[in-house]
Amino acid sequence: MTDNSPDTSPDQSPAKPTSRLCAVELDSSIGPGPSPEAEHERRVAIYDLVEENSFTLAAHPQGPYRLRLSTADGRLIFDVLSEAEERLTLIGLSMSPFRRIVKDYFMICESYYQAIRTATPSQIETIDMARRGLHNEGSELLRERLNGKVEVDFDTARRLFTLVCVLHWRG
Repeated sequence: MTDNSPDTSPDQSPAKPTSRLCAVELDSSIGPGPSPEAEHERRVAIYDLVEENSFTLAAHPQGPYRLRLSTADGRLIFDVLSEAEERLTLIGLSMSPFRRIVKDYFMICESYYQAIRTATPSQIETIDMARRGLHNEGSELLRERLNGKVEVDFDTARRLFTLVCVLHWRG
């Protein structure tokens, strides 16, 4: 018989992997989100991201990491720090490749939130499928742009893309 229980004593929880984010912050100087729905999405994305993610910095594969996201001069800034808040790297990605997807994503999100109030379930489902498709497209683009710098799984990329959208519209 094999023991499949976690390798912990009864009073300890299983150790979290080190290839992960332990904290995420957004630049707070650019103000609140464009809508209550966007602020809610931001809070949920940060919570979900910290709870479960896969994030490995190529140059410093030993985490966990703290991430500060901001925008400056048309660039998305990933300020990656150690758990002890020592800067490990600063990654700047041009926002240009994201602009169309983010714009389309926010337009479809507005349609979705309006549809929830008045549309039929099948109409809501159609809009939601389009919304998820754009979100997936943005997530894959983010993974591609981070390639060679940061390794993230798809779910982590999805949550990060949500935050990219919030930063884009707040900036």
